[in-house]
Amino acid sequence: MFNTLKHVSTRKALLAATLFATATSAFAQAPTEAQKSAIRSACRSDFIAHCSSVTPGGVEAYQCLQKNMSSLSSGCQTAVRAVEPAAAPKTEAAPAKTEPAKTEAAPAATPAAKPAAEAAPKAAAPKKPSSAQVSAIKSACRSDYPKVCASVPPGGAPALECLEKNKANVSAACAKAVNAASGGGAATTAAPAAGTAPAAAAAPAAAPAVIVLRPLRPREELFIVRSACGADIRTLCAGVQPGGGRIVQCIASNAASLSPGCKDVLAPFAAQ
Repeated sequence: MFNTLKHVSTRKALLAATLFATATSAFAQAPTEAQKSAIRSACRSDFIAHCSSVTPGGVEAYQCLQKNMSSLSSGCQTAVRAVEPAAAPKTEAAPAKTEPAKTEAAPAATPAAKPAAEAAPKAAAPKKPSSAQVSAIKSACRSDYPKVCASVPPGGAPALECLEKNKANVSAACAKAVNAASGGGAATTAAPAAGTAPAAAAAPAAAPAVIVLRPLRPREELFIVRSACGADIRTLCAGVQPGGGRIVQCIASNAASLSPGCKDVLAPFAAQ
């Protein structure tokens, strides 16, 4: 008999615990009065459309609206979600998606820096003088070349190197023409290596070291010699023998050192 009483009391205790757990869960899901009034106001038409078979105002009505969440209006969805206790953790999961996007976007910017680094060695490669500089050297160094570089074939890089080595033994006009072709090129390539903005800005200003003239008639050459260029010729081309257009080519190869008046005289005869 004692065993029977113990068995009955145990079953009653289990049943009471089950009812208490059910009531607790139902109470946890039950909305407050303020939430109920918000749901009634926002979900009136939604309740009629989706939950007309459920008694309004209780937990069953709230659960019915939860099941049909995707079909509810936006105002009703907001009112129903305000009751959900699981709505808070969703905001913590959002930042986790943004971190991979940032880490993946960072390596994409690194390949863009490689073309800039490859462009620097390519800019330093060209060192050959231009055709205008070559013609200026031929004109200004015609009498000097047989004296100092007779054993070197004319017209190539070895000829320019020979004139560079013997700049102290050539005329002033020849030395300036050689400097414009070799020394000027070294200065322009050294400017980017220094990495200073003023040096890079000064390079274009020194570029027009030679004026390329069109073929001139003897009368035009005589006009240039007797014009405002006379003083420049005496200063820059004193060692150049007259004839064959050599004096005119000499002052054209020293364009950077000419007076403004002489530059104005040469401007109409420039090649176009």
